[in-house]
Amino acid sequence: MTTAEVAEYLRLKQRKIYELVRRKEIPCARMTGKLLFPRRMIDLWIERHVEYAGPPPADAPPVFAGSHDPLVEWALRESGCGLALLTAGSADGLARLAERKALLAGIHMIGLDGTYNVSAVHSLRSVGDLVLIEWARREQGLVVAPGNPRGIRKLADLARKKVRVARRQEGAGAHILLAYLLKSAGIALDEINLADPACLTETDLALAVLDRKADCGLAIRAVAKRFGLSFVPLHVERFDLVMRCRDFFRQPVQALFRFARRPEFLDRANEFGGYDVSGLGEVRCDDR
Repeated sequence: MTTAEVAEYLRLKQRKIYELVRRKEIPCARMTGKLLFPRRMIDLWIERHVEYAGPPPADAPPVFAGSHDPLVEWALRESGCGLALLTAGSADGLARLAERKALLAGIHMIGLDGTYNVSAVHSLRSVGDLVLIEWARREQGLVVAPGNPRGIRKLADLARKKVRVARRQEGAGAHILLAYLLKSAGIALDEINLADPACLTETDLALAVLDRKADCGLAIRAVAKRFGLSFVPLHVERFDLVMRCRDFFRQPVQALFRFARRPEFLDRANEFGGYDVSGLGEVRCDDR
């Protein structure tokens, strides 16, 4: 930020900013004769000057919550970042993040306008310092039995009465996406035969199809490939990681992103199939 921008950001007069700079009390850099103020450093500077009536809020535990993703699960284990995995759907991850029960969450929640995750982050009005960082683009589609014996080729086939569709729990990104795709195709969710019980992860959904408890279900290509199931591609989604801005700099999160820049990570993403990690690390929403 420029001097004028940081003054407006802090609601101070510009002369006060110059005075703080002269006394070396505010972080800044001099570039080509101008003063520049990195917003991240200004936010940290503000945090250091906060006075609490009681003890400061505790740091969130090193937990990765939200939606399950095979590439995330593998990276958490192989990176040695120390993050525990607790996945029960995108909505659950956001709730745990807001309650400081998780350090970060994985989400893939499509909005009414077809964009991913930004509206979900903005809905957390009680948390005003969130950052949304892209993890991967994932290919979503219908997971069906090997060879596709029921001949399921498109969404309209799900409305056939004898087709049993494995479902995810309410609040799961895949459940939200299924409803969105069906609506776009002019099909109501209650027109299809949803199998019970709900599958808490995509692995559970794949097993339901493999064990013939359902004929198909919406999941990512990587899961179909892992379990030797056939796959009908429908959609490419964005899977993001959301966290508080200051938590991005904590050791577990930094260790995870450092690992994701290594060649073996890219090799494993390609091996899983259905992943595009070319945008990994890009900030998609800075809710400050």
